[in-house]
Amino acid sequence: MTDSLMAQEVREIPEAVARLLDDGAQAIREVADAARALDPAYIATVARGSSDHVCTYLKYVAELTLGLPVASIGPSVASIYKAPLRLSGALTISVSQSGQSPDIVDLARAARAGGALTVAITNHPQSPLALASDRTLALHAGPERSVAATKTFVTSAVAGVAMIAEWTRDEGLLSAIAGLPEALSNAVALDWPELREALTEAQSLYTLGRGPAYAMSNEAALKFKEVAQIHAESYSSAEVLHGPVAIVGADFPVLAFAAADAAEPGIVETADAIAGKGARVLVTSGQARVATALPVVRTGHPLTDPLALIATFYAMVERIAVAKGFDPDTPRHLHKVTETV
Repeated sequence: MTDSLMAQEVREIPEAVARLLDDGAQAIREVADAARALDPAYIATVARGSSDHVCTYLKYVAELTLGLPVASIGPSVASIYKAPLRLSGALTISVSQSGQSPDIVDLARAARAGGALTVAITNHPQSPLALASDRTLALHAGPERSVAATKTFVTSAVAGVAMIAEWTRDEGLLSAIAGLPEALSNAVALDWPELREALTEAQSLYTLGRGPAYAMSNEAALKFKEVAQIHAESYSSAEVLHGPVAIVGADFPVLAFAAADAAEPGIVETADAIAGKGARVLVTSGQARVATALPVVRTGHPLTDPLALIATFYAMVERIAVAKGFDPDTPRHLHKVTETV
């Protein structure tokens, strides 16, 4: 049986990241220098779908390392409502695999007109988004033919975190980023059979995270729906006990993403508490006592750990989709490039 395009592209993640770090190094340094020279008061992000989950990840990275607030701007502010934006002195980061969605491009133009330094993160450096922005970080990911974004999600996140690491001159983070190709190679080879077994009959589940790992929870919930046709909702582990936990049970699994950071003990405590209520809970931490601990690859830094988690998840969810008889490359009702206005 021929592997799906998604499976092939997940295996290409380590090579794609290595290529980005080599071929994109100069652009990453130049954008970091420009951001440092600007010294923005805040950062605004622009994206939809998986790209917006990249922005959630970068929000936490920036807020934790730079101390700058990061806010997401709704693309419809520019594309539908035509509202002018006052962004003087801000840094705006727009993320889009294709760089073609009209509303993302419109907002990038509006941000530039409003006085922001605008940066595009895209796999297509000659796309409308790139041309509408002051600076571009090209992903160098190569063609991504499966509808589900995998290697472009990871390379987008790496481009952003590498830029921030250069901006802050964080040697520890830069070292972890340099080691990502090897770590991701190990991550995509890892399997979570316990999770696949837990989802055999499941119709719905929760995914959880906190801090940078919350972005991976959001991305995982989307991929469960896209490629495996399993309804999934993502929550912060700090929010799930405030109501949503009421519907969990033996037939309602929970997948909790935990990096090796300050949030890990709290995420594990929540996972154990939900497991104690009779739910099947799996968590990416060896600290679990009641929930099932999933094996993980650590990257040497808490801000890069979530990238290894999502790489392992991608390989696993593709297997679930195939086992359920779905084609992960062509999810129903979806197209590779979604153009919204």
